[in-house]
Amino acid sequence: MRKTTVRIGGADAAVFEPEGDSRPGAPLFVWAHGWGHTHRNMLPLAEATRRLGGSVLLDLPGFGDSPPPPGAWSTADYADAVAEFLTARFSAGGPPGRRIWIGHSFGCRVGLQLASRHPGLIGGLFLIAAAGLPRTRSLPERIRFAARRWAFRTARSLTPEGPRRDALRARFGSADYARAGPMRPILVKAVGEDLSGVARTVSCPAVLVYGDRDSETPPEIGTRLSGLIPQSRLIVLRGFDHWSVLTDGRHQIVQRLSEFVEQIA
Repeated sequence: MRKTTVRIGGADAAVFEPEGDSRPGAPLFVWAHGWGHTHRNMLPLAEATRRLGGSVLLDLPGFGDSPPPPGAWSTADYADAVAEFLTARFSAGGPPGRRIWIGHSFGCRVGLQLASRHPGLIGGLFLIAAAGLPRTRSLPERIRFAARRWAFRTARSLTPEGPRRDALRARFGSADYARAGPMRPILVKAVGEDLSGVARTVSCPAVLVYGDRDSETPPEIGTRLSGLIPQSRLIVLRGFDHWSVLTDGRHQIVQRLSEFVEQIA
């Protein structure tokens, strides 16, 4: 696999391209991982789709071999940086209709922003366990969430910055929040985003794939996203959660992607 480092949006990003030539006219897949992941989590899928087209895998700034960006980027900032890369690298590499963004979780947020803000750069979105909308919670869940948030804010106001406050964040925050380190402001910003308006402006075809056991981004998010994106199709795969859909669900993902390629050919 060939690795290059590109400068985009004032940040360095590692880009990986598997060896091997794809057939003339084949689509190009641009793979974007989820939060806390790297291109390695998408690589088995990329390798399984070699017969369908070529691949470019990204380590988004702040993950894997890419250092953090210079500030607290939003998903729009990530999308603009990726657009800079795509414009520079593939402006002469075939029509954008043959370029498909494949994202998982956080990578889907970036993909939605990319399709909305730079519609001429990609011809389709294939989003796996897509985030981007607030969770729909039952009344008991909302009460528990509000109580937990109140308890955290109260304890935080009484705890000085230092190890004790770090322990408090670890206790009340998510695992991603506890591990985020210097990327924590970006995580907070991303989780707080509501991409409903962004989704409405996506003009390219999109496929939304979810596992029916996903508790991180449950399929109800996909139902609402599919209602917002004009040309979209929702697929719910049985027996998979937020992570296993990438691994145990690999063959079904490849099959659905193959169908999508035929649809937009």
